[in-house]
Amino acid sequence: MDMISQLPEDLLLRILSELPTANDVVATMVLSKRWQLFGSQCQNLCSTTTTIAIKILILEETLHFELTQTFDVLDIILWITIAVQRRVRYLKINIDCASSTTPVILPRSLYTCCGMLVTLNLTSVTLTDASTLPSFSTLKTLRLLSVKYPGDEFVRRLLSSCHVLEDLEVEQCNDDNVTIFTVKVLSLRTASLYKSSDRCTEDEDGFVIDAPSLELLELYDYSGSFCIVEKDMPNIVDADVFVNHYPSTEILSSITSVKHLDLCLSYSKDAYSDGSVFHRLVHLKICTCATEWLNLLMCVLRDSPKLRAIKLRQCHDIRDEQPRPCWNEPKSVPECLISSLETLKWVKYEGTEEQKEVAAFILRNGRCLKKVAISSETTDSDKKLEMLKELSLFSRRSPNCHLAFD
Repeated sequence: MDMISQLPEDLLLRILSELPTANDVVATMVLSKRWQLFGSQCQNLCSTTTTIAIKILILEETLHFELTQTFDVLDIILWITIAVQRRVRYLKINIDCASSTTPVILPRSLYTCCGMLVTLNLTSVTLTDASTLPSFSTLKTLRLLSVKYPGDEFVRRLLSSCHVLEDLEVEQCNDDNVTIFTVKVLSLRTASLYKSSDRCTEDEDGFVIDAPSLELLELYDYSGSFCIVEKDMPNIVDADVFVNHYPSTEILSSITSVKHLDLCLSYSKDAYSDGSVFHRLVHLKICTCATEWLNLLMCVLRDSPKLRAIKLRQCHDIRDEQPRPCWNEPKSVPECLISSLETLKWVKYEGTEEQKEVAAFILRNGRCLKKVAISSETTDSDKKLEMLKELSLFSRRSPNCHLAFD
């Protein structure tokens, strides 16, 4: 009796996934009539595409494949086995979710492959748990987009095993089995962390970051979760922080060494700790879609003595029922307006009362201003002309300030 034929398909594929080489996978097919159903497909892969793949791998050490609903799980097992055998250094697996409703579970042999990888890019796959993970001693770039995990602890172990990781991109999807996504990598230089807009979060959902060598941070989260930064980032140069939850002040307070800062925050109070100074900040972008953007702008101007350029633009739609921003002119002029600010660019200017007051305040106090560029999206030519007249009448502290309106 062929006992192997009685085993469930998942178990058969599990056995194949644990085999060390592609030749072993093919040889094992002869042991069971059930496995012979996979035989022709596997033989074709080994006799045709494998030859092409080996040539690519020898020359470029790269394996990149995108799969749709027509693929078989055995395809993944075989290709990962080939990747391990050929010592691939650059591996990309992209599953087309639009054409495949069945979860794609990657075999444990992937972790063996990671022992030689420099770059690993995974999209829309499910990772398998493992009691122990190898040291990913050569992995420098890791992208995990819409990936599902065994749980929080697995993520923590996975990233802590990447001892030389420099570039990390994460996009958390709905139902990814992770509540707190912990990024604790001392070697990390760039981190791009996203939460998908359809993600349903709980009160304890969020990111925990411990990356003191970070130079670039991109944080995009509109799901209402939290972000805790455990250590300051003294090497940070660029940071984009787009969040709509109530702040934990660690985020901005930990990146006060930043030079280029892009903000879209739904709050201004307690955005960062009192006494924080952005002593190297020279370029500031602020989104004007939130109600409190004016207060946030004034706070950052006050605490950025070397700021040279400001860009204001509306990145997101404004709800009709959303309260209008409140403008309170500061009692003292920020130091950057007196000694360093050279350019102001304002996109989607609408000429509201509070916008006119902010523009007038900057023009009136900007001693070093060289250029103010303001653009409007209105198609009403009369309204545009009226806005231009109003702006032209504002007094300018700097005699060298050029006003451009589009």
